Amino acid sequence: MKNTLLIANRGEIACRVIRTARALGWKTVAVYSDADARALHVRLADTAVRIGAAPASESYLRQDAVLDAARRTGAQFIHPGYGFLAENAAFARACEENNITFVGPTAAAIDAMGDKSAAKHRMEAAGVPCLPGYHDEDQSDAALLTAARQIGFPVLLKPSAGGGGKGMHIVHSEADLPALLETARREARGAFGDDRMLIEKYLERARHVEIQVFRDTHGNAVYLFERDCSVQRRHQKIIEEAPAPGVDDALRTRMGEAAVQAADAIEYRGAGTVEFLLAPDHAFYFMEMNTRLQVEHPVTEMITGQDLVAWQLAVALGDTLPLRQEALSIRGHAVEARLYAEDPDRGFLPSIGAYRNVHFPDTEDGLRIDSAILPGTAGVVSAHYDPMLAKVIAWGQDRPAAVARLADALAQIQVPGITTNAPFNQAILQHPAFQAADLSTRFLEDHEISTALSEQTLERALAAAAIATVQALSNRSLAADPCSPWARIEGWQLNAPAQIHLRLCRGDVVHDVRLLPSDCMGTFQVEDTGLQGHMEGEQVVLEASGVRRAIRACVQDADVTVFMPEGPVHLTHWQADASGSHAEEDGACHAPMSGTIVAIVAEAGTDVARGDSLVVMEAMKMEHTLRAPAAGRVQAVLCAVGELVQEGQTLLELEESE
Repeated sequence: MKNTLLIANRGEIACRVIRTARALGWKTVAVYSDADARALHVRLADTAVRIGAAPASESYLRQDAVLDAARRTGAQFIHPGYGFLAENAAFARACEENNITFVGPTAAAIDAMGDKSAAKHRMEAAGVPCLPGYHDEDQSDAALLTAARQIGFPVLLKPSAGGGGKGMHIVHSEADLPALLETARREARGAFGDDRMLIEKYLERARHVEIQVFRDTHGNAVYLFERDCSVQRRHQKIIEEAPAPGVDDALRTRMGEAAVQAADAIEYRGAGTVEFLLAPDHAFYFMEMNTRLQVEHPVTEMITGQDLVAWQLAVALGDTLPLRQEALSIRGHAVEARLYAEDPDRGFLPSIGAYRNVHFPDTEDGLRIDSAILPGTAGVVSAHYDPMLAKVIAWGQDRPAAVARLADALAQIQVPGITTNAPFNQAILQHPAFQAADLSTRFLEDHEISTALSEQTLERALAAAAIATVQALSNRSLAADPCSPWARIEGWQLNAPAQIHLRLCRGDVVHDVRLLPSDCMGTFQVEDTGLQGHMEGEQVVLEASGVRRAIRACVQDADVTVFMPEGPVHLTHWQADASGSHAEEDGACHAPMSGTIVAIVAEAGTDVARGDSLVVMEAMKMEHTLRAPAAGRVQAVLCAVGELVQEGQTLLELEESE
């Protein structure tokens, strides 16, 4: 009888686990919510079981539904992936009670590391170096304030039961502590159902370096070297690489042995990651242990040549580790970027909506893309789940080669209809400080990452967008009446050359573009630019001074995305009325994306200054504070805590001060 594995997750990790298990001859079972009925992991698995509605709390976080799916399909193993139930000790224990093998550590091990305060005490007892901090049970404001004073500012607030950067806040002064403590507790309750906090000394120039460990049920343990994950936003990693720059063999051995020591102390089983802060003087301090496979595990696979999911399944079967420490070695360098559906130019707000005809570069010659999106397909980015679309991983003989390959791959990614952080990641990789490996967890605070377009690039993007928009409008008219000469938007005009005037909006800026049809074959001159162009499929072919460039432009309703080598340019075709103006509601606060209201700061009748907090929203597991655009008075609050609101919905009405 074949081993049957149920993957209790979604997205790219579910696809990855299913592919590896099937390659090893296992039968696979996928679970899915209503939002994922047509998802790739559902199609890849041998069997798929619906477990609930779209919200994770009604599907992927339902232990009873997942266990019922395992019983109904005869699954003897459950792989939790990462996120959701991956580090849930109660779920691991429930698997054991139902005679199902949890592909991960024991419930006792998860408990030991899941409570960050208890884990610190345990690591200190095991001789693993730890940062000065407060991990005690007294959670009163007074006790936390006293501890912070004793440790010395700046300090780091962290949820005791948390992980993944959620609820973490840097506190620079005593005056900042009360407000940040309230926010951190609220985020911790929402994410983990537990608002206990711990406090650590915050190291200003530290690096985040973590060790991949593996331990089997026979007591054998190894470390598969280190990863540098210092480039972070809101304590969420966005660029990871292995091996860590500047870590020599002696330091690597010391950190690796300390990580194995941590795993041995709790009789760990399977894949885990021991995270350290690495100080400039090469002293290192235990932060936490993630008792699961990490998002960034592919860079370790790329430099070691090992399949860590296959290792997990071997350990779950009770086998010994495939290799001993002396047989493991490092080959070359690997760098990973997380591709998120978010807009760096709008404060990294999630980009929620439909995408179509996605393009990824060819995954050859040291390039790997882990994603649940197939090239050329359409789908929806939902507000219910994490905004990560893909992991893009590049390998090279050395660090410069890997970084260059990854930057080139990011430049080729196209997700029409969705704004991504690909250009932002590309700019990080090309920043002189990153290329010099001058890294710390404050990298993004210390360095300005610019994705600004040159005037020449913007001119070409506007030209391509205008031509693509005209073609789309013409196609719609011809579809309605294919025989009518009046349906052709570039049609003939008496006594003067035809001219098409478009207004394209990029953010708050409106650009006027005028096209002059130069022939009856759909070729246009772009006024005042020296450019001319025409459509070939989804590409606009632009020509100037004998140089031709093919640029992909995708039109979806009033939105058009132009994919330039420097990054995508998102524009809106604005249909002006007869007066040349457009209606805009004044004196209102609108939801910038779909999400849930978690706090209302300003009540009706409250006077606010420009920049004051009004509403706190949660979308894709992150909180976003909406602030007053100008000084004034709140006239009405049109939303409620817990309400799911849509992008553009009016949340508050404001009367601006004169």
